[in-house]
Amino acid sequence: MTTEEKIFNAARIVFQKKGFAGARMQEIADEAGINKAMLHYCFKNKQLLFQAVFMNAFGQLAPQINAIFNSQDTVFDKITKFTHSYISFVILNPYLPQFVIQEMNNNPEFVMSFMNNGNRPNPTVLIAQIEKEIADGIIKPINPKQLLLDIFSMTIFPFAAQMMVKGMIQISDSQFNEMMEERKTSVAEQIINSIKK
Repeated sequence: MTTEEKIFNAARIVFQKKGFAGARMQEIADEAGINKAMLHYCFKNKQLLFQAVFMNAFGQLAPQINAIFNSQDTVFDKITKFTHSYISFVILNPYLPQFVIQEMNNNPEFVMSFMNNGNRPNPTVLIAQIEKEIADGIIKPINPKQLLLDIFSMTIFPFAAQMMVKGMIQISDSQFNEMMEERKTSVAEQIINSIKK
């Protein structure tokens, strides 16, 4: 394992436990089994490290999502596969949605840089397919972009507002995780049932 891989793995562990604000570079160095000077040599500060960890994780997610969007599956199958894939990814990287929201406010240039990246999820093929399945009478007449927004919102929101969700419906961490596992199926079913003709 390279030093960078050790740092990424350690950073993911610490960020997951402490969140971005609570994480300390010394903790990450200790977790990686390197000294703090080496960590600072590779990444000058926590912000740059987090951005690198994020881009590394995002680089793993985007190809999965694009493979789903561009496959020969039906729209219904794509919705099911997307909810499973995305929720599974965020369960493993639960700090990422909150980080994106924080960065949209504090560092919008960084967020736009990865959203303009050629490897970002690209729904162009899926949007055209939704329009065709509407024309074929499979899906109710809807705005394809509104449908995508519904799918993204229903999968992302519980993670982005995790503390509020736990407090509002009075559930523990383990119960939250169980609910997120259930959402892999329930979100897809709700959306499919709402658009099926």
